[in-house]
Amino acid sequence: MKKVVALLIFMTAGTSLFAQSWSDEFQLGVKAGANLSTVTGDDSSDPGHRTSFYAGLLAEAPITEKLSLQPEVFYSRQGFDINDNPNGSDTEYQLDYIQVPVLLKVYLVDGLNIQAGPQFGFKVNEDINIPGADDDIDVDGVEDFDFQLTSGLEYKIAQSVFIQARYTYGFSELVKDTDTHTSYFSAGIGYMF
Repeated sequence: MKKVVALLIFMTAGTSLFAQSWSDEFQLGVKAGANLSTVTGDDSSDPGHRTSFYAGLLAEAPITEKLSLQPEVFYSRQGFDINDNPNGSDTEYQLDYIQVPVLLKVYLVDGLNIQAGPQFGFKVNEDINIPGADDDIDVDGVEDFDFQLTSGLEYKIAQSVFIQARYTYGFSELVKDTDTHTSYFSAGIGYMF
């Protein structure tokens, strides 16, 4: 948790520096949307997808007219479903992260851009939700850090409103010494101030 707090302080300080350098074009924003997540790899036994949400903050700092740098920090609920329960209901493996992507954005035409870059995931919660159980079961089998690559499309509907869709893949082992990795699609909407 100390790492997450330090990272948030660093991001805030970095944002202030960007704002001073590009005060006319620099923008801050908020975003939220839905995740469709699962795990992949040779050691994952074809789990189902978990549908949940994400929400957070972003900043866009133009480098040139067609190129921008976009750091973000957001809370993301991920995980997967285990579909082979005898009672027919799905057990939900819940993984929650603070995600910190640093994206390079390339504007193709007015408002439409592609974006890609590294993303750093810091696990903040891990539990299992069994249907019919009174409480979730806390577990600690997943690694605390996940190095990921994310890419996607974004379209600015107006100067302030945008929609986006992304795919993210985790290169870190989700569980130590296993070939299991995070994988999710996300889609959402945002507002730039």
